Amino acid sequence: MQIGIVGKPNVGKSTMFGAATMAPVEIANYPFTTIEPNKGVGYVRYPCPCKELGITCNPHNSLCINGTRMIPVDLLDVAGLVPDAWQGKGLGNKFLDDLRQADALINVVDASGSTNIEGIPGKPGEFDPTEDVTFLRHEIDCWMREIIKDGLGKIARQAKMNGSKPEEVLADRLAGLKVTEGQIKAALEKAPLPSDPTLWDDESLLKVCSEIRKASKPMIIAMNKADIAPKENLDKLSGLGEESVPTMAETELALKKAEKAGIIEYTPGDPTFRIKEGAKLNDAQRKALEYMKENMEKYGGTGIQKCLEDAVYKTLDYIPVFPVQDESKLCDQFGRVLPDCHLVPRGSTAKDLAYRIHTDLGDKFIRAVNCRTHRTVAPTTCWSPGTSSA
Repeated sequence: MQIGIVGKPNVGKSTMFGAATMAPVEIANYPFTTIEPNKGVGYVRYPCPCKELGITCNPHNSLCINGTRMIPVDLLDVAGLVPDAWQGKGLGNKFLDDLRQADALINVVDASGSTNIEGIPGKPGEFDPTEDVTFLRHEIDCWMREIIKDGLGKIARQAKMNGSKPEEVLADRLAGLKVTEGQIKAALEKAPLPSDPTLWDDESLLKVCSEIRKASKPMIIAMNKADIAPKENLDKLSGLGEESVPTMAETELALKKAEKAGIIEYTPGDPTFRIKEGAKLNDAQRKALEYMKENMEKYGGTGIQKCLEDAVYKTLDYIPVFPVQDESKLCDQFGRVLPDCHLVPRGSTAKDLAYRIHTDLGDKFIRAVNCRTHRTVAPTTCWSPGTSSA
């Protein structure tokens, strides 16, 4: 799974990426700080079965911290978008191409309204942050449309002769964007195209691309700089129809650095933190921490962890499954207890999970066992969160 962190320049994308991954990235107060995409790993939380079962686990592909499994998710921080990026303006074509394999997008928005549409800094409240969302949707829709149109004339004539269906033509054109034929069929139900692809025009293609984008690159809005954002801005952003979370990326990054330095006790996702006894702080540092705590209590945390988890568990609707080889000992062939945790789309079958673990296992798959219920799970049975033995 890969989640793209997107938005216009200078809204805090790289700060959010750094806060989520603690990977070193260049952060500065000017547009196009990021040119090459930054790649890193963030984590989403889920209760580890080890606590429920009263056993000690030996994580292999993830982490277990005090009974909470930290499941890795690939994150991609790409160069900022500006209007007409789909036509090559700014770093537009490069930015958009970097998003080809993303499963979901986190649109980082300057909720304070202190940067214009080009990413140039101004004063809080000076600009409308909802434009950050509407223009980004439009850029991605136009980018998809241009990919479909590239060389479409010849392909459309051939498709007309062969009697190819619209979904088949679109699936072929969008093959490199991690778009499924099922997503395309669903999009065509909402925005139908003529059966004859030679009759497709820009307007109809843009409408269907909008629906394909919603299905294949679902978006969550990170309402960043929430600590200085006017309430009306947060309300407007929350009303745009996307999942939205107030975030404070600078606060999260500062807290992780303070925790690493031994100044505070803080776990990502917690609603607050605690200053350690004996921590040496000057007045400015103490005042800054008090400011951070006050805003965290207002929003229930910095929002960074919630943003990642909402993207995975709500927007994408993935569930965690803990496969093991030995159902009685809950271990793999090396004796590691509850070694792995896989995130799979809700509705995935037991055989889908087997293929995710290894191709040979999927090819030879017969059945699985739900280790909680000890019941046999057929290959076509949809999986539910928990442990399994294949």
